[in-house]
Amino acid sequence: MPSFSAQDAATAPDLRPYDALFLYSFGGPNEPADVVPFLRNVTAGKGIPDARLEEVGEHYYGFGGKSPINEQNLALKAALEAELARRGIELPVVWGNRNWAPYTHDAITELEGLHAQRAVALVTSAFSSYSGCRQYREDLAVVLEKRGQLDGSGSTGVRFDKIRSYFNHPGFAQANVDAVLDGYAALAAQGGDGPAARLVFVTHSIPDTMEAASRVSRATYSEQHRDLARTVVAQVSQRLGHDVAWDLAFCSRSGPPSQPWLEPDVNDHLEAIAADGVHDVVLSPIGFVSDHMEVAYDLDTEAMETAEGLGLTAVRAGTVSTREPFVRGLVDLLLERAAIARGEEVDQAVVGELPAFRSVCAPGCCLRRDGEPSGVPALCSTDLYS
Repeated sequence: MPSFSAQDAATAPDLRPYDALFLYSFGGPNEPADVVPFLRNVTAGKGIPDARLEEVGEHYYGFGGKSPINEQNLALKAALEAELARRGIELPVVWGNRNWAPYTHDAITELEGLHAQRAVALVTSAFSSYSGCRQYREDLAVVLEKRGQLDGSGSTGVRFDKIRSYFNHPGFAQANVDAVLDGYAALAAQGGDGPAARLVFVTHSIPDTMEAASRVSRATYSEQHRDLARTVVAQVSQRLGHDVAWDLAFCSRSGPPSQPWLEPDVNDHLEAIAADGVHDVVLSPIGFVSDHMEVAYDLDTEAMETAEGLGLTAVRAGTVSTREPFVRGLVDLLLERAAIARGEEVDQAVVGELPAFRSVCAPGCCLRRDGEPSGVPALCSTDLYS
């Protein structure tokens, strides 16, 4: 199987009709005083008392009340700006978040200050689901509605499109291959047995109802992960010269215990493979673009403590972060989306067995629950209200 590469999409880059890039992320607290207000934003409408949010906030307080996600978004912004400049593309990059400053509203205000007419949104989630795609589209529409800039067909101010979910883009895949190979090198440095090691891919768990609803996007959330995992494993096995045994596990579940979420939890899975005689593990946070709190706490802290208690030699592979194949791939995707917006025929690069996902979402795509319309408008779809 050949190595992946993220090729420049054109010798003369053209991002028309876009005049700005909106880097759209989750957000996180910057200091202890931010933690509970941030968690109120994340859980808005769920009626969770502050006492419970304080308990959840202990994950953040253990890191000084600061999530690493904001600095990582700034690093990605700088990397994108550098790659655009390298290709001779003049395009401002504006960063905004759903749940913390700079908020979506702040980003739109900045875009207006730049006199942007049409922006393309890049969400820092590679996979398609309610939490990873539709919730961002809803947030954007609701903020525009509050600003009086939304009508029956979309925005009356800055117009927004988005790039497609990019879990199966060659650049994202290659960056994950490189990260996993680095993980195996780190395992070898600790005396681990690479050929006998288990590769455990980890992603954020979601409710089973959200998993079922995500099928509208051409494959469910977990199927998207498994497709990418098979692609990465094939390349890693070739590079290492031996077959790699792998599994998919989940982390960061929340909600009442009575509500089914995707399993197995990574800690339970470590216990299971240790009982099967596995001694060496590489954990790959394939579902995360950067090392934010779910990685820093759920994997680097909690899962590593579990592994140590089980006598496992475990290393955590890196995220794609600002690795060159990933950043180059994102700019390729921007060029691809611009060509689609201009009505041109586009060869959409993918790896794995699944097709390229839509850049304009279908009605009912990735609802919170299967068959239950949210009643909330969502941009970048063929139907604003479904």
